[in-house]
Amino acid sequence: MDERDFLAERFEENRAHLGAVAYRMLGSLSDAEDAVQEAWLRLSRADASGVENLGGWLTTVVARVCLDMLRTRAARREETLSPHGPGPLASHGDDTDPESEAVLADSVGLALLVVLDTLSPAERIAFVLHDTFGLPFDEIARIVGRSPAATRQLASRARRRVRGGGGATMPDVDRARQREVVDAFLAACRHGDFEALLAVLDPDVLLHADRSAVPAGAPTELRGAATVARNALTASRGARTARPALVNGSVGVIVAPGGRLYRVLDFTIRNGKIVAIDVVADPERLRRFEVGVLEA
Repeated sequence: MDERDFLAERFEENRAHLGAVAYRMLGSLSDAEDAVQEAWLRLSRADASGVENLGGWLTTVVARVCLDMLRTRAARREETLSPHGPGPLASHGDDTDPESEAVLADSVGLALLVVLDTLSPAERIAFVLHDTFGLPFDEIARIVGRSPAATRQLASRARRRVRGGGGATMPDVDRARQREVVDAFLAACRHGDFEALLAVLDPDVLLHADRSAVPAGAPTELRGAATVARNALTASRGARTARPALVNGSVGVIVAPGGRLYRVLDFTIRNGKIVAIDVVADPERLRRFEVGVLEA
């Protein structure tokens, strides 16, 4: 057996574990398979003769690949979860075992994946690797580029959010309920009502804006109801021209003065509260939205 065959055999021994790691980090089986495949490509190009713990080495590689994918996803604000839950569970290959896919998805839990999707990439990596797979913080720190102490804090914050979201449900898909929440959000902005804004925002709401939507030097990510509410009131001048609309099939907000789409607010609503707001002003991203008219 030559070295490549030996590595291929060892890789196959670790494939199921690597797939489980990647799926918990990414929430998508197809993305997880891409991450595992990338790990094999890196292994096949590397000199692994001095690697004592190949399983640990591969886990680290998959984690780094997943971290890059999560950061790219966050930059594009590509949602891991559709309004109906984590997706997709379809594999690239024709030899996928549906039963294995179902077991994998069930072992993670859809509600947990919803909560994990609210974490930052570094928080998600730290939590999954430590709390689920038992990697030491010293090793995780090298993956996320933080000190061990900072990495411990990442996992701790993630753990609190996960525990707090233990009863989480899927995002609300009832358009009438979505409309009520979005209308309340807009009304609060137009009237400058800070308390009314707090009432419709989840305490841990996350606002992400693309660079085109914020002034130079301003942060593109805000977390927490009070912070997001203050930001909304500061920017409330645009609320006068803002209108509820269907945004990719869910109720959101558009700003289109003169009929030209200028800005989109894409909401994630859960249990009657806004848990995430994606503010999009980049023309290229705006062209990718499907925007529809809502009945008054």
